[in-house]
Amino acid sequence: MENSNKDHLLPSPAPLAGAEAVSAQEQPAAEEVTPPVVLSSHLEQLTERARTYVDAASSANTRRAYASDWKHFSAWCRRQGLALLPPSPQVVGLYITACASGTVERGVKPNSVSTIERRLSSLSWNYAQRGLSLDRRDRHIATVLAGIRNTHAAPPRQKEAILPEDIIAMLETLDRGTLRGLRDRAMLLLGFAGGLRRSEIVGLDLGRDQTEDGKGWIEILDKGMLVTLRGKTGWREVEVGRGSADTTCPIAAIETWVKFARLAKGPLFRRVTGQGKSVGADRLNDQEVARLVKRTAMAAGVRGDLSEAERQQKFAGHSLRAGLASSAEVDERYVQKQLGHASAEMTRRYQRRRDRFRINLTKAAGL
Repeated sequence: MENSNKDHLLPSPAPLAGAEAVSAQEQPAAEEVTPPVVLSSHLEQLTERARTYVDAASSANTRRAYASDWKHFSAWCRRQGLALLPPSPQVVGLYITACASGTVERGVKPNSVSTIERRLSSLSWNYAQRGLSLDRRDRHIATVLAGIRNTHAAPPRQKEAILPEDIIAMLETLDRGTLRGLRDRAMLLLGFAGGLRRSEIVGLDLGRDQTEDGKGWIEILDKGMLVTLRGKTGWREVEVGRGSADTTCPIAAIETWVKFARLAKGPLFRRVTGQGKSVGADRLNDQEVARLVKRTAMAAGVRGDLSEAERQQKFAGHSLRAGLASSAEVDERYVQKQLGHASAEMTRRYQRRRDRFRINLTKAAGL
């Protein structure tokens, strides 16, 4: 008979006894079970603090995504009669194959390559939290993933850049006579002028060390505003200058919002409650930024040459960052610093209006 390497991808299914069944060989004997350790109050406090640090190691969005992916994998394993524990590269290889082929659940589209890669990261993280290790370099995972990339990888779909004339039109769709309108105006202008991510916008506090979940704070100066941010690679400072007119100045917009919202400390951008007449204490969710950009871009008729369905897909929170990168007529290194990019190449991906053929190597070579 002809041997096939594909046969080695098939695991030896282990029946599930529960959501996270463990094989019988790994179950400790009754006499080996040790009584639970009773911690002192001091150690209990340290344990609780350790849990807080574990949570701080990743963003809330990342933890939600990891939990969702683990639930997705767990449900698939249950349906297939496969065990979650211990980690099996063969099982994971079959799982990502099902994700790529759209057979995880009936009626669900195949996952994109980026989604599959995120699911793999989620599984590795979840196993690590259980003191286990998933070997992603194992051929049952690495070879299958390489094949998925070669077969299904597609160019990234970039969000449309919000240009200066666009954001001015978007601002006109907001009601300046309401608290919600003042807040949204400040968010749009700060997100654009600062080149901030949506999580960075809503993570800001009015001052330093004012909330436990804050991701940064603002400091208003004579010539502009200094924004201190905690990002993926550490702390960074973003300088936001004053605009040429109050109607488009991000600093003036923030000062107006803070004044009429009567904010003294805590989150900068909060929910407006009581039929738009009062401001709550809760910080906005970062999804609110994406919804704001999409809603105002649609209302202002940005990219009106496209169908409504196409326009719905074009705009998101990232459109503000791309807009600054595409519009600022300054040396590229200043844009790179503002966006917090580690490389100029990453910054160029955001520059939608960059002259791609400014340097013509064809002519330079003599042709």
